[in-house]
Amino acid sequence: MCRQKARPYLFSNTIPPVVVSAAIKVLDILSATTERRDKLERNTKFWRQGLGDAGFIIKEGETPIVPIMLFNAKLSQDFSKDLYERGIYVVGFFFPVVAKGQARIRTQLSAAHEMHQLEKALDDFIAIGKKYNILHKTKQEIIEMYGM
Repeated sequence: MCRQKARPYLFSNTIPPVVVSAAIKVLDILSATTERRDKLERNTKFWRQGLGDAGFIIKEGETPIVPIMLFNAKLSQDFSKDLYERGIYVVGFFFPVVAKGQARIRTQLSAAHEMHQLEKALDDFIAIGKKYNILHKTKQEIIEMYGM
């Protein structure tokens, strides 16, 4: 009945009723307590602080999406590959997804991350950062080492 009569089914960008139901359930869960949001804020603060203290160049902000600036497409791919081999899945973004010379690794925190996981991930990021000698380097120094 919905497929034949419901107006959203006339367009290609409709979402299935099960997705709507899941979204409503998520809103119910989030409305019941701030526990998950509070944990996400703690995780985000830890992650941003840890990366910054380690010497990575990160985009400023308070969001749980934390870009680590590498400025070089190949470096972002290699960095991503090395982390994957350590069990960490991150995506390297580079032109044309981002502007030329703005290549980065994009990390995204979740309330599902536990502190021990974040600590291990931070250790792995630092190890790979040391491998490529990019910690505590300026944008210009990284570009001089790896190009744009």
